[in-house]
Amino acid sequence: MTTIAQRLETVRQRIRDAEIRYRRAPGSVQLLAVSKTRPAADLREAFACGQRAFGENYLQEAREKQEQLADTAIEWHFIGPLQSNKTKAVAACVDWVHSVDRLKLAKRLNSHRPDDMEPLNICLQVNISAEDTKAGVAPAGVAELAAEFAGFPRLRLRGLMCIPAPARDEPARRAPFRALRELQEKLISGGMALDTLSMGMSADLEEAIAEGATLVRVGTDIFGARQ
Repeated sequence: MTTIAQRLETVRQRIRDAEIRYRRAPGSVQLLAVSKTRPAADLREAFACGQRAFGENYLQEAREKQEQLADTAIEWHFIGPLQSNKTKAVAACVDWVHSVDRLKLAKRLNSHRPDDMEPLNICLQVNISAEDTKAGVAPAGVAELAAEFAGFPRLRLRGLMCIPAPARDEPARRAPFRALRELQEKLISGGMALDTLSMGMSADLEEAIAEGATLVRVGTDIFGARQ
């Protein structure tokens, strides 16, 4: 196997092991390969190994890769900070956006999503650790923002996403993931049909799975160190 193939299988095994350890249903956790800064050839190699969902942080880089990989059935996720002036282009070229944290972005994505495309899948980014340097809606504002999606026919709110502050031990790593899950459970109990918790990366995917992650975002452990 190639290096990417070996690393990809190692990550998949970690996910399977965590599903068993934390009594999650087999296959209930999906893998998003974070491919920012990686050449299109690396994505093609991972695609050949069965990986279908890829996450990009930068619009121009994503569009260049899409042109080079137009012959593949990749599911494209935009996971980076989203600026208002990029919403038109993003709305027309990806399947998911994980970084919506304010109403203005949602309104613009809805208005720019082409009518001939399926509704754009959205995760609200939550600043779960209340970090001044991180984007995301405050936990207290999640319900109000989520309620606005009833008026956006070209968007489909799927769930929540977070990037918690680093923590040294397992209980501390699990705490913010638990908080995000509890936030989502409140929304579901209020009648929202949500199915996605986008949380957990290379260093903490097991803790995220323990607390209910349905999608983990892994880059370095698949592709190696960033270029």
